[in-house]
Amino acid sequence: MKAPLLEARDLRVVRSGDAGPLKVLDGASLTLERGEVVDISGPSGSGKTTFVRALALMLPDVAGELFLEGRPAAEVGARVWRSRVALLPQKPVIFPGTVRENLLVPWRLKVRHDTTPPGEDELRAKLDSFGLDDVALDRDAAKLSVGQAARVAMARIGLTRPDVLLLDEPDASLDESAAAMVASLTVRFAETGAVVRVRHHRPDGVATRRERLVAGRLHGVGDSD
Repeated sequence: MKAPLLEARDLRVVRSGDAGPLKVLDGASLTLERGEVVDISGPSGSGKTTFVRALALMLPDVAGELFLEGRPAAEVGARVWRSRVALLPQKPVIFPGTVRENLLVPWRLKVRHDTTPPGEDELRAKLDSFGLDDVALDRDAAKLSVGQAARVAMARIGLTRPDVLLLDEPDASLDESAAAMVASLTVRFAETGAVVRVRHHRPDGVATRRERLVAGRLHGVGDSD
């Protein structure tokens, strides 16, 4: 039987609180297959961002198990894992410099030193696919609007071709038109990979499955919920 693309088993994160230890994650588990777009919702402070950061191997104090196509995270290795499981945070990072330089940031990392960065045509095509045809590659990235910056950051991740895309409130800073475009691109990405989205907005019809994080665990949400 083929292993899931990504599997999280019994993830647990405990933080110190005023009233003592706080279980942010308390046995959260998720199985993710190619072609899926899974939306995660839940009350404010329920641990949604903590969960996707755990999936991205960005938290050092997580108990539990993570697997990528059946291989444990420790065997895959953090560098390779993060090249295949990419997280776009709620507030995307835009670096000083041009839009072009921002798109090429991943190729400054050791994990991609032996790969050829995308050329001008590919960079231009990627921006255009995100509705950024009016943004020049040599534009000062500091002059991007909030919505443009969010889409540039998502385009940057798309250029690296990860298998799993983790999006923490990807449409929080976007207007309706831009949010619809990102949703469409999410569907396209899931044709070959899988996506986990943290969302507060109403369902947009993109998710193949919805989960709600409550009391540190994920619970399936039906279409009628």
